Amino acid sequence: MIGSLSAPALAAGLLAGFVGFASSFAVVLQGLSAMGASPAQAASGLMALSIAMGLCGIVLSLWRRMPISVAWSTPGGALLAASALPAGGFAEAVGAFLLAGALILLAGLWRPLGRAVAAIPPPLANAMLAGVLLGLCLAPVRALVEAPLPGLAILLGWALVGRVNRLLAVPAAVLIAVVAIALTVSLPPGLLAAAGPAPVLVAPQFSLAALAGIALPLFLVTMASQNIPGMAVLTVNGYRPAPGPLFAVTGLFTLAAAPFGGHAVNLAAITAALCASPEADPDPRRRWQAAVVAGVVYILFGLLAGTATRFVGAAPPILIQAVAGLALLGAFAGALQAALAAAETREAAVITFLVTASGLTVFGISGAFWGLLAGGAMLALQHRRG
Repeated sequence: MIGSLSAPALAAGLLAGFVGFASSFAVVLQGLSAMGASPAQAASGLMALSIAMGLCGIVLSLWRRMPISVAWSTPGGALLAASALPAGGFAEAVGAFLLAGALILLAGLWRPLGRAVAAIPPPLANAMLAGVLLGLCLAPVRALVEAPLPGLAILLGWALVGRVNRLLAVPAAVLIAVVAIALTVSLPPGLLAAAGPAPVLVAPQFSLAALAGIALPLFLVTMASQNIPGMAVLTVNGYRPAPGPLFAVTGLFTLAAAPFGGHAVNLAAITAALCASPEADPDPRRRWQAAVVAGVVYILFGLLAGTATRFVGAAPPILIQAVAGLALLGAFAGALQAALAAAETREAAVITFLVTASGLTVFGISGAFWGLLAGGAMLALQHRRG
């Protein structure tokens, strides 16, 4: 491969890897921390996810000879950040990650489950995702109040770079946040020495509350918001692999990453567009190389997860949340638009959105589950009334 690697594929792969990691690693760390992960466990989880998605993308691309990009579940990270801390702490969250991975694997191997996920009304799935993302998307505004100068710098950098190149807007915001934090915060000694974190194995705990409040919503947002759009991106660019085996492999890598704190890996959408488009290589048969290069970049970033985690841990939380919120604005806008597009399901979608965004927790089960349940009940009532 090295001898035949084209310059466009190399450039596209490097860009995809940088954008994929820099644009959303803050979301992942926020989610893991909200689940009770210690700094060492969060670093381990970030490392496990980076290496898992890198290896998974390399394996799938070499196997299928297609540009199959893999990413961590960014909406899943936002879901964790918006969820209540499990009663059993991070061990219970890890049990939920394992259950979500098993469901993704089962969806790939057992067609009825895949069809059942696809049968969830898209407006409700999108409304649930929008409700999950709302809290973090408000963080850039809160940052203007809590940290006016760095918050304004991050927002202006994101907006100005976005006018030139939308894909580089969030990485630019990350770089500005890094500079602002480095200039204003006393960083821990030996920051670079902790570049390669030690993997932390977490013994999982399982509970019904974590299954309903974390595992099921995590499975649903990962499938509906990333795996299915990832397949759509491949199809648009002329690639038509069987989806079941791809979902199953991402489920296996999720299961491998979960004991070390990783929540979920899945097919990518944005970085998939970078690797599968003609810009990656004029010859569609060679674009798989870009996805392999991106996978290598993810693995290298995973080896630096310790530095990233310690740096983020020393930073004001609002600045990290602001960067995460900017990274999720596009996903929030798309989900909200899709949720409210159809008049006949709009009321049910609004109910799903409001219940999810409320942060409601009943019996230890987070609002995402109750939002989907409430919206589904309203939709069923409307159909019965009609």
